[in-house]
Amino acid sequence: MPQEPPTLNSGSRGLGSRYPLFNFFFQFSLVAVIFFAIGFSVGEKKFEITKKGFSVQITVTNKLPPKDQNLDFSLFWEVFDTLPEKYIDKSAFDSQKLLYGAISGMVRSLGDPYTAFLDPKQNESIKSELAGSYEGIGVQIGFNRDKRLVVIAPLSGTPAKSAGLKPRDLILKIGERETFDLTLPEAVDLIRGPAGTRVKIALQHENDDESYEVEIERAKINVKSVEVEYKERDGKKVAIIKVSRFGDKTDSEWDSAVGEILQSRVSGVIVDMRNNPGGLLSSSIHLASEFVTGTVAGQEFSDGRVAKLPADHAGKLLKMPVSVLVNSGSASAAEIFAGAIQDNKKGKVVGEKTFGKGTVQDVVDLPGGSGLHVTVAKWLTPKGNSINGTGIIPDVIIESSGDTSDESDPQFEKALEIVI
Repeated sequence: MPQEPPTLNSGSRGLGSRYPLFNFFFQFSLVAVIFFAIGFSVGEKKFEITKKGFSVQITVTNKLPPKDQNLDFSLFWEVFDTLPEKYIDKSAFDSQKLLYGAISGMVRSLGDPYTAFLDPKQNESIKSELAGSYEGIGVQIGFNRDKRLVVIAPLSGTPAKSAGLKPRDLILKIGERETFDLTLPEAVDLIRGPAGTRVKIALQHENDDESYEVEIERAKINVKSVEVEYKERDGKKVAIIKVSRFGDKTDSEWDSAVGEILQSRVSGVIVDMRNNPGGLLSSSIHLASEFVTGTVAGQEFSDGRVAKLPADHAGKLLKMPVSVLVNSGSASAAEIFAGAIQDNKKGKVVGEKTFGKGTVQDVVDLPGGSGLHVTVAKWLTPKGNSINGTGIIPDVIIESSGDTSDESDPQFEKALEIVI
């Protein structure tokens, strides 16, 4: 688990920049005091420095300088000195925002859109989404291979779906804000808002030259992640399990659906993962374990090490014929599920190539309610194939008709044919 960064609560100061000699001696003394304090206060490891006017308060708790790095922070402090002195609007300075901005910029410098710092508001927003209840438009967003912000999937029955948003749509603007430099938490923050308010979004369908604009009214989004229904064909009964995401309640909802299916004496199961943007890894493993024994997925780390993730329980549908429906809106945990079924030859995957979101994020909760999402590995299918950027290629490729109702859905019809 990544270590927590030092806590830094800062105001601002400006005296030194007007008196260079004073600045030199002050900085020299400051560095000396810092290292003396760290060395002297081994047990407490805490100190505070305050200047008159704009104040600088530095608190270090149980942290020592990195042994293998020699970092010169003089440039950082020079900017930190100059900004509040020169900037026209003194009221704009908020020490907590300065801290979050500095950390966010440090994380963003890695160039990985899925490694991100989340302030307390953004962190709570992400958690509420996993819980299945929040206020917004009902769309999962991410990044394509060019690191452009895109729609992964609009959720069924939400304002985003009604407005015509499609998987892989480029998101060009949110309100008046261009998206080329937005982090994922920042984009989510702009799209979310109280139910009844509206948000304007400029988008562009994949492979289209023209952009389009929609204004969507936000709503209370309550998403049940697992729903089950039945269909009879040729005297046989088939269960269709629609999984819309992998959230906090998915495992319990899935277990209830499986119990119901076992009582219904079905001859086959279709698991519909279309437009499922993913979510919790543990939940994906749990669902796949219903059909798979042994390895469900793998994680490849930066040193080349591969960890195999096994089934988490003895499945109740191990001998049940199954087919999995996917499309370009199936991402992350949905791709892990489909890859586990496909590689273990437990059933057929039907539909379109999936999104290809194949990196693993470690979620770290930080003090004060903030959080850090860090990419630590890549997803692999049980056979060792990478998902990232390539997605899952279905066993039976059928392009979407644009209508996912049973009556006019060739993907569903093929999945049904397979399990009967």
